Amino acid sequence: MRVCFVLALAVGQLAAANWPQWRGPGSNGVSAEKGIPDVWSPDRNIAWKTPIPGRGRSSPVVWGDRVFLTTDVEAGKAEGNKPPIHRINGEPFRHPDSIGANVRHKLIVLCLDRMSGKVIWQQTAYEGVVFDERHKAGSYAAPTPVTDGHAVYAYFGSEGLYAYSISGKFLWKHDPGNMQTVGMGPGTSPVLSGELLILQCDSSDQKSKLVGIHRKNGELVWKTERTTDVTWATPLLVGAADRQELITTANDVVISYNPRTGQERWRGPGVKGNAVPSPVSGNGIVVVSAGYPDKYAWAFRAGGDGKPLWEYTKGTAYVPSPIFYGDFVYLITDKGLVTCIEASNGKVRYEGKRPGPGGQFAGSPVAYDGKILLTSEDGETHVVQAGPEFAVLRTNSVGEPVLASPAIANGMIFIRGRDHLFAISQ
Repeated sequence: MRVCFVLALAVGQLAAANWPQWRGPGSNGVSAEKGIPDVWSPDRNIAWKTPIPGRGRSSPVVWGDRVFLTTDVEAGKAEGNKPPIHRINGEPFRHPDSIGANVRHKLIVLCLDRMSGKVIWQQTAYEGVVFDERHKAGSYAAPTPVTDGHAVYAYFGSEGLYAYSISGKFLWKHDPGNMQTVGMGPGTSPVLSGELLILQCDSSDQKSKLVGIHRKNGELVWKTERTTDVTWATPLLVGAADRQELITTANDVVISYNPRTGQERWRGPGVKGNAVPSPVSGNGIVVVSAGYPDKYAWAFRAGGDGKPLWEYTKGTAYVPSPIFYGDFVYLITDKGLVTCIEASNGKVRYEGKRPGPGGQFAGSPVAYDGKILLTSEDGETHVVQAGPEFAVLRTNSVGEPVLASPAIANGMIFIRGRDHLFAISQ
C-alpha cells in the first residue's frame, strides 16, 4: 500500500510539473508550482533565449526536460494558389487583413532542451501551399501542440495533424480535410482524452465536425457532424460525478459531448460572438465567453444539463481566454482591462481595472502561487495579485513583442516572443 501511495504521489507531482497542452495540465492556464521568480527583464532571471525561425502564435508545451513548439516559415511564392471564396449572408467576402495563400509554407515542429534552450530536433511536418488565408497578425502555426510524454502531436488546421516520437521520429499523419476559416487561419488546439486526440474542425461553409483520432496510429475513431459556423476556441475536457464531458463553444450554441464516443449530451445558448476564447472551469463550474461582436460570458455546472448559472455582458475579449483561479473567474479584454467575478454566483468583485498604461493583449493569462500573469503584445507581463482586490505587484518585460500565451513547468516560465523563446527562472 505504501509503495502504491508513493508511486501515485510521484505521478501526480510529475503531471503537475509538466505543461502538456494548451493552457497547461487542466487547460485552464493554472500551475500548482511555487517559488518561480515573478521578476525578470532582458538582463535578469532569463535562463536562456533561443531564436525561433518563422512566426507562430502557438504556445510551448513541456514534458520533463523537453519543450515542444511549432512555427510557420514562408518558403517562396505560390502565385497560382487561391483561397476558397467565403460568403457572408450569401455575398462574397474577403477580410481586408487576410494574407498567406500566395506563399508556400513550411510548418515545423521543434524540440528544445528545457535546461539549455538548445534545439534537440526539428522536423518539417508540411511544406507547400495552404488551403485558406490567415489574418496578417496570425500564423498557420497558431494551434498549440499536445504531448503525452511518449509523442508530441502538432495540428495545423487544414494542413493536418502530425505525430512525432519524443526523439523526433515521424509516427503518423491524419488529414482532417479542408476547413474554411473566413481567411483568419486556424486557432483551435487538439485535446488529449485517454487514447483519443479530439479536434474541433469547424468551418464557415457549414461542414463542421468534431473528430476523435486514435493517438497511437492516427486513425479516425468517431466523427460527429456539427452545423456550427467556424470557430477558433479549443474545447474543454471537464469531469464531474461519474462522467467526463467535452465542452465546445460557437456563436449560436454551446454543446457538451461524450469524449469517448462523440455523442451529444446537451446543448445550451451560444456565446453570441466569434468563438475565439476557450472555455475555463473550476470548482465544478464552467465559464464560456466571446468578445466580438458582442461581449458575453455565461456559466453552468459541470455534469449538469447546461442550464445557465449566471451571465455577464461586459469585459470579455475577442482573443484572450479568461482564467479560473481559486474561487474567481478573471476576464481580460483585448485592451487589458481585468474583471474579477465570483464564480459560484456571478457577483462582480471588480471590473475594468487596467494593469498598465495601455497596450493590446493577444495571449491568455496564466496563474501560479497567488499571482496572475497578463502579457501584452509589447512583451510586458503584468503580475496581478489574485483575489477579489485588484493590485499590480510588478511589471516585467522580455524586450520583444509577444503574441502567444506563456507556459509554466518545472520551475520555469516559458514565453514565446516574436523572435525567441525565453525561459525564466532563478
